[in-house]
Amino acid sequence: MNDQFRALENTRNDRNKDVVLMATVSSFESIERPAKADLKQFALLFQPLFQSSTLEARRAAVAALSQSPNVPEPVAFFIACQPISISAPFLTASPCLTDELMLTIARTQGKAHTRAIVRREALSPAMIDALVGLRFSLQDNAAHSTDQDGVAHDMMEAPPRAIPVREDPAPIKKIELAEIPTETEAATVAEAAKRKREEALRQTLIALDQHLHRPQHDRQGLRSINPVQEALLVRFARTREASAFATALSDTLSSSRWLAERILLDLSGRQLATALLGLAMTLPDITFVLSRFYPHLTELEQNEPRIARLIASLDGRECQRQIEAWLRADQQTYQTHRDDPKPGQDAHQEEGNDIIAYLKQHRG
Repeated sequence: MNDQFRALENTRNDRNKDVVLMATVSSFESIERPAKADLKQFALLFQPLFQSSTLEARRAAVAALSQSPNVPEPVAFFIACQPISISAPFLTASPCLTDELMLTIARTQGKAHTRAIVRREALSPAMIDALVGLRFSLQDNAAHSTDQDGVAHDMMEAPPRAIPVREDPAPIKKIELAEIPTETEAATVAEAAKRKREEALRQTLIALDQHLHRPQHDRQGLRSINPVQEALLVRFARTREASAFATALSDTLSSSRWLAERILLDLSGRQLATALLGLAMTLPDITFVLSRFYPHLTELEQNEPRIARLIASLDGRECQRQIEAWLRADQQTYQTHRDDPKPGQDAHQEEGNDIIAYLKQHRG
């Protein structure tokens, strides 16, 4: 009596395992677009549940998964390598079997699995060529061995039947059996593809970083001073010709003379330093120009020239943005036409003299 109860208990446990297997398969099929986590979880659960289930449950699970296009590749390979009595529906109808995977299965599992693959509704031209090459390879092996079930003779001696071919716009490429990658070669190819993707991602990140943090020498699209303009500014600063310097500075900025004069009238020298640094003038020339117009900046402050502290406190990109803000305000408040004649040239000369007098009066 006790043995009978033990038998019932074992039967109930097997049925529970079958129920768990079918519930797992049904839950996976209900997911239209499984995420990577879902695929990984299903791949981890399926194999142990499949191996502990009964033969009927295995066949039912394989038949259900043969219609799913989302079966993970490890699970697909595991099912395809099962005995033909279980894997036949999957080999014949599963949409998730790639040509490379089917070729590997046909080469490693034998003639029964190959015949199941041949019975698929549509095969690519490359797959047909590879199966033909595999067929002749099987024929050579069969000539030196005894065929017990006659499957190989049926496959090789029977006239070839018409195999429906799916339309493939790509050119037909014949795949030989020697070209089918082994596991080591496949791992090498996968590693090379991974490195290629990582390198492409790295180059993309570098390009984004260069776009957001452009190097200082990259002045494309920014307002810059040319060598002639820089030489004129240095020359007029050497002779302290404030009027000519203001004219040259307004020409360099493409602004009104009024804006250049306002920049010069800042006795701290910060606005002129901002303008020259934003125009990418060289640091020695900036130092020379500031020292000529604002001599008090050459004095020491905490054992360091004030002009050095001033330049160090400025950021080149902030200076560029400040120049653009000045120019926008200048265009809105003081419209000038540089191509028009300048009848007030004498007035500008007087303004220049006033600037020189002002700077001499308040310097230091």
